[in-house]
Amino acid sequence: MTHRGGAAPGRAAAAVVLVVLAAGCAAGGTDGAELSSAGADGVDLPPAGVFDYQLGGAYEPASEVVAVVRDATDEPAAGLYSVCYVNGFQTQPQERDAWVSDHSDLLLRDEDGEFVADPNWPDEFLLDVSTEEQRTEIAEIVGVTVEECAERGFDAVEFDNLDSYTRSDEAFTADDALAFAAELTEGAHALGLAVAQKNSAELADRAREEVGFDLAVAEECAAYDECAAYTDVYGDAVLAVEYLDTLDIPFEEVCADPGTPAGTILRDRDLVVPDEPGYLFETC
Repeated sequence: MTHRGGAAPGRAAAAVVLVVLAAGCAAGGTDGAELSSAGADGVDLPPAGVFDYQLGGAYEPASEVVAVVRDATDEPAAGLYSVCYVNGFQTQPQERDAWVSDHSDLLLRDEDGEFVADPNWPDEFLLDVSTEEQRTEIAEIVGVTVEECAERGFDAVEFDNLDSYTRSDEAFTADDALAFAAELTEGAHALGLAVAQKNSAELADRAREEVGFDLAVAEECAAYDECAAYTDVYGDAVLAVEYLDTLDIPFEEVCADPGTPAGTILRDRDLVVPDEPGYLFETC
């Protein structure tokens, strides 16, 4: 579920600094940690500190970790601020066939009538958010997953693939994507969840103002010199993840840069669990 590359099951490998989302939906929510200032819709942001990005599989966080991002199919981290990953704009691989059989009219098709897949993630089809009617129907379906995140005790949600419009061959626009994001965000806020903008640095200003995102999850913002686009809009509420294969300087230098979001982490591209080969987790 990551866009800049990689094969993480949760489609994220994402840039993240800690300061995200929602008000306490009990089960796995923050336990005794002091929350930072509230978001625009009254949702609480997580405590500053070390977070972990666990989209490749849930595991016991390190002792210094205060917040964890996990896939919507996993449980929140007990006692820690927990963020739920949802693929808002494209189908998850395990759900693709269900979309095709039950909601094929909501999937984007090309001129030949074929479903449009993400070139980097060919097992994910783009959702067609080109009209208000389409957006409303899709939001109701995606909203079921968001409700499940809230019921299980997640504190916040991040919606991936805001940039799917760039892969739609102009079938829908950034305006359409932002309008759809606003519907998703309204629903999540109603459940007490904070909401994160995922990537799409070029939309940060509009995303904050028009959608109402509370924070940002940014993949490789240091590698692509995009961190300021997020911090200028969200301040410290930026979750930043870097990957070793796209850094051309040592991670220590990334951390020393005053423009790097506090709490930035370095992870392996596939976001594997600690027992698997290639696992990497470093913090600034």
